[in-house]
Amino acid sequence: MSDNSRSIVILDGGRRTPRADILINNREPGLFSRFATTALGGLAIKATLDETSVDKSLIGHVVMGMASHSHRDSIYGAQGMAWRGGLADDVPALTVARICGSGAESVAIGMEHILAGVRHDQDRPFLVVGGAESMQYPFSVYGMRGQKVGTAIQKYGPLDPRGLPRGTMLQDSLLLGLYDPGASLAMANTAEELARRFEITREQADAFGHRSHMNAKAARNDGLFREEIAPVTLPGKNGEADQIVEHDTHIMDNISMAKMSRLYPAFEAGGIITAGNASAVVDGAAAMVLGLEDDAKAHGAKPLARVLAVGTAACDPQIMGWGPVPATRNALAKAGLKGEDIEHVELNEAFAPQALACIRDFADMGIDPEIVNPMGNAIALGHPLGATGAILTLTCAYALRRKGQRYGMITMCIGGGQGNTLIIESIA
Repeated sequence: MSDNSRSIVILDGGRRTPRADILINNREPGLFSRFATTALGGLAIKATLDETSVDKSLIGHVVMGMASHSHRDSIYGAQGMAWRGGLADDVPALTVARICGSGAESVAIGMEHILAGVRHDQDRPFLVVGGAESMQYPFSVYGMRGQKVGTAIQKYGPLDPRGLPRGTMLQDSLLLGLYDPGASLAMANTAEELARRFEITREQADAFGHRSHMNAKAARNDGLFREEIAPVTLPGKNGEADQIVEHDTHIMDNISMAKMSRLYPAFEAGGIITAGNASAVVDGAAAMVLGLEDDAKAHGAKPLARVLAVGTAACDPQIMGWGPVPATRNALAKAGLKGEDIEHVELNEAFAPQALACIRDFADMGIDPEIVNPMGNAIALGHPLGATGAILTLTCAYALRRKGQRYGMITMCIGGGQGNTLIIESIA
């Protein structure tokens, strides 16, 4: 895009929630268990609109990523997030579902919406984009359709499983969704397959997981996430004080390689993926405002970064975690850049061997492994499926500005065998 006036920019002021573990000590419901996905998205949108220097009356559309329908109101998706975020009833919204890539896909679709112009509102030229996900282990009931509504079957609410007839199945739809029938493998097992093909050892995977926690801990302690996080206040119960959640909760302060090595393989006998080197299961959301650069100037809004290119690719679903590699080749070619030009990379760490496999191939493109995830990533910080791409976009954009760097890259694998990549340019 040589004509910067027609470039798509991310406005300064995008915000995300902290990422909160779905369980506390693997026993109690997580800090954000009270929030549906739409509520999390609403928190991120409201915080973003409060911080972005453009009046919300100029927002013409909302595009938000969401991977799974985990709550009763999830079917309303982005529309629910929009009204919870304080936008007017006349602002339409689109829910995007490209599984783990949904948050980054929302940025791409927002760009297409503006540049195609088919449905773009010239009087309200800015879009809110982002993503949200509650990973609160949604459960589904099978075999009850057509049964009489009564004490055991509630039309608009929960049911008492003790009243269910024999043969009724209750299944965890989150875990069900992590198995890909096209690959005949669960997501974690596709990463084990990459470990075999790339000859990645348990020690290497643990070292990468340890690095993620150490980098994230240092970034948190240095306040590097402060400008992107909007703290969430949880009202106290029974007279207790309110609790303010300011930081991502999964970072392990006292992790060591010795502790990592004692964890058991979680998915395969003799495998190398453990709870210490796989992405954390968390809840979270992020939002930002997109617009044309000339519209930003016309309305006195401050751009943070230009979106230079989007790359989307597919691969063998049995190695779905490798998807960022062809997606990145695609994005670099569209941006007219070389790997050496990239100065900061946010690669979603679905699993350590998956990330390591991608990093090796990135190195062949000229991307320095040391610039990948210098602030930690999903192993330490978590992967709220539909939100992750949007969160990483904010992290990358703010990091580029803070460090005085120019080009950054956001990329992730996608269940089923895909990858997507965004390349952005900081606007100092």
